Order: sequence, then C-alpha cells, then structure tokens
Amino acid sequence: MNIQDAQKAVDAWIQEHGVRYFNELTNMAQLTEEVGEVARIIARRYGEQSEKESDKEKDLGEELADVVFVVLCLANQTGIDLQAAFDKKLDIKTKRDHDRHHQNKKLQ
Repeated sequence: MNIQDAQKAVDAWIQEHGVRYFNELTNMAQLTEEVGEVARIIARRYGEQSEKESDKEKDLGEELADVVFVVLCLANQTGIDLQAAFDKKLDIKTKRDHDRHHQNKKLQ
C-alpha cells in the first residue's frame, strides 16, 4: 500500500468507525503520546534503561503503526498529499545528502 492509499484507508476508517476526525490539536497531542510510547520501548529495550515486565509484551511495530495512523489523520484533515510531500522530501534529501554521510567519520 502506498501512502496515498493509506491516507484513503484511514479516511474510510474514520468515516465508518470514528464518527469524525479529532481536531488538529487533539491529534497533535495524540501523536505526541504515541511517539512517547515508541520512545519508552526504544529507551528500555535498546537503551540503557531496564525494561519493566509490563513493557516486555509491548509491540514496537504496533506503536509505530499508531504514529503513522495519526500522521495520516493529520495529513488528511489539513489537506496534505503525504505521498507527494514524502516523494519531494526524499528527492531533496537525496540531492543534499548523497555524499554527506559517506564523509562522516562517526559513521565509519
């Protein structure tokens, strides 16, 4: 599924199950919450903090999918074609960073 199709799928889900989109500020707060859940898993599972027993069953993929879902909601409700924006950003990054990271001694 490409990003455009994902935006359409989220919109269809909202129309069928969600009544309406939460307002943009509410969705921004939700996005912050979901990113926090991803950060918690990463910090404990891959960082130096110990992981609590209750956190060991958390699925990082599901939490990342929650982030993507809310980002798609925000794109839909603000009229952003996220596929076009992503393609443009990837092109910019490719041109700008083509050799940049190869020269970074920290990455060697």
